[in-house]
Amino acid sequence: MFSIDARPYPYLLPQSKPCLIVIDMQRDFIEAGGFGEALGNDVSLLTAIVPAVKRLLDCFRALDLPIVHTREAHKPDLSDCPPAKILRGGAVMKIGDAGPMGRILIDGEVGNQLLPLLRALPGELEMTKPGKGAFYGTDLQSHLNSLGVTHLLFAGVTTEVCVQTSMREANDRGYECLIVEDATESYFPEFKQAAIDMIIAQGGIVGWSASSKQVLAGLEQAYG
Repeated sequence: MFSIDARPYPYLLPQSKPCLIVIDMQRDFIEAGGFGEALGNDVSLLTAIVPAVKRLLDCFRALDLPIVHTREAHKPDLSDCPPAKILRGGAVMKIGDAGPMGRILIDGEVGNQLLPLLRALPGELEMTKPGKGAFYGTDLQSHLNSLGVTHLLFAGVTTEVCVQTSMREANDRGYECLIVEDATESYFPEFKQAAIDMIIAQGGIVGWSASSKQVLAGLEQAYG
C-alpha cells in the first residue's frame, strides 16, 4: 500500500481517489485592500503559499484526482450571517461593507472570488460556505460520498480558523485527513504552528501533516 511520508506516522493512501480541499484562497483574505488587511493583518504571509497550492492543484489535475475549492461568502442580504459575526472584531470594514473590491465577504463581489492563479477549472467543485467549516451549511459531504472519497488533503487559509475547523469537521465524519504544511498559512505564524501541533498530537487525533514535496512524491507513486 502506498503512503505519504507524514507526521506523526505515514499517511496511507487509499485505492480510491483522495480529494484536495482548498480552503478560502480568495482575494478578500490574500490581496491588499481586502477584508484580511482591513483587520490589520499582513497579507503577504498568506500570499507566500500560493506557489505551493498551485503545485498541489497541478498534481491533482494531472493525476485526475478530485478537487474542491471553498469560499467563505454570504448572501447580499446577509440573511445567512449571524449579527454577532458581523459585529465582532471592531474592524474598520465589516462583513457587507463596501471595500476596494466590492462588499466584504459577499458572494459575487470581486474580492470574494478565488485568486486568478488558483481559480477552479471545469469539473472541480467551487462552493460557498457561510461559516468557518467547509461542512457547515453546505452539501460537501454528499458530494464526497458521491465520489466514494475517504481521504482528504487540506490546503488554504487560515490554518487555525477555517482550515482547522474544516479538518476537525471532516475527522468527526470519519474522513482520514492530512494538512499540507507549506500550502496553508495564518496571519500569525505561531497560530499556524500551534494548530498543526494540535492536529497531529496524540497519534494524530485530528489527522496528519506533511510538506507539499512529501505529498507530491506520495501521490505520484500511488496514482502516477
